[in-house]
Amino acid sequence: MFVTTERQYVQDHRAELLADLDEWLRIPSISAQPEHREDVARSAEWLAAAFRRAGFPTVEIWPTAGQPAVFAEWPSGDVDAPTVLVYGHHDVQPVDPVELWRTDPFTPTVDGELLRCRGAADDKHLLFHLLALGAHLAATGRTSPAVTLKFLIEGEEESGSPHFTGLLKSRLDRLNCDVAVITDTGMLAPDTPSTVTGMRGMVSCQVNFHGPELDLHSGVFGGAVPNPATALARLVAALHDDAGRVRVPGFYDDVLELTAAERELFAQVPFDEADFLRTALSRTLAGEAGYSTLERLGARPTAEVNGIGGGYQGDGGKTIIPSDAFVKLSFRLVAAQNPAKIRPAVEAFIADHCPEGITCRIEWEGDGASPCVVPIDTPAYGALVAAISEAFDGRPVLPTREGGSGPEAAIAEVIGKPMIFLGVCLPDDQIHAPNEKMNIPMLYKGAEAAALLWSRLAELGRPGLADAR
Repeated sequence: MFVTTERQYVQDHRAELLADLDEWLRIPSISAQPEHREDVARSAEWLAAAFRRAGFPTVEIWPTAGQPAVFAEWPSGDVDAPTVLVYGHHDVQPVDPVELWRTDPFTPTVDGELLRCRGAADDKHLLFHLLALGAHLAATGRTSPAVTLKFLIEGEEESGSPHFTGLLKSRLDRLNCDVAVITDTGMLAPDTPSTVTGMRGMVSCQVNFHGPELDLHSGVFGGAVPNPATALARLVAALHDDAGRVRVPGFYDDVLELTAAERELFAQVPFDEADFLRTALSRTLAGEAGYSTLERLGARPTAEVNGIGGGYQGDGGKTIIPSDAFVKLSFRLVAAQNPAKIRPAVEAFIADHCPEGITCRIEWEGDGASPCVVPIDTPAYGALVAAISEAFDGRPVLPTREGGSGPEAAIAEVIGKPMIFLGVCLPDDQIHAPNEKMNIPMLYKGAEAAALLWSRLAELGRPGLADAR
């Protein structure tokens, strides 16, 4: 019988992965825009068909009050085989401003080793898992995976996952597992394998200040009645002190401070500030004093102004006191901050900065997302690091923390099982921005690492994983 390795199988079947991605990426599954609702459903149907082609005996599309998720399961058949739940999402971000794209956003374009298209990195790169499964079966000679594989691919992550927690709770009996593998993150660099060991949580809102019942002449009324735009500017200016710390009372009460060992791990991560600024198209670094840039990005909470407006926005001048002004705010949270505690603290801070004569209305975007941290001393983490290292020719795997937020904490909270992260996006992949791309060789590395991971988790067995909890 012909025997192959995981790497050889991946190399021999690269064209199949790219062909499948070319089809799937052409579906504009933008969950945030109602006009693309049918496209998100079509994306789910395409993925379900892909799972069936890969051999999964159970494939289902799970409807929600919003956009559908895809569930697939392939039992191992071995009595002590662990069950692994793989999470990702098939919806994508809007493409605006479309004029900044160098290629059509939904026409996959290969440029050397880059695949350009909306969703190529975030998060349809998860398709490498199907190539990984084929490699795993071929290398082990099995007809079913060495672990029971379950996939849950949601359709609303880019819209804040408003129905995801409810979906987890309603399908808990189907989602039981021993470990969850998250594929919605990335690595530090093509030659620096890494894995995410924490993600920040988030709460976000729009603050609306209302003053006079209509725009007023600034010469007739200016200096005599409250100006909501001025009041809002003062609120925004009060958010941070001169050291970059958030001034919301109680904001830092539950923050877990970095230990000396954790700061040493951050210091080991290769990081070029000049390259970072070039990627950010920015000119200087900023943030909370006393912390490195990587520490600020992964282990410190933030408050950011995402948008601000009010009054006249057209050409030329219009001397008014505007009736209304607004600001969009987001607060990134770290372990062990709780969105349910941060929201009332922010509301109290805003109320203290809303002057007499101005009314305030706060619109929260959902319940927010909790932060999560992955222990690095468990057998599951060890299996992941070993698999990634082998796929990267023995290079050491660095732990890092993701500055973004997602529904991953809900998986830990509802399902109650440990998580590990295997994603292969890169920092310069233009995620959420025009000209999103995916480094094609990273797809193959991800496929090889996943194929190796299933074997290593199987070697641990369910008792081995259970001992880690």
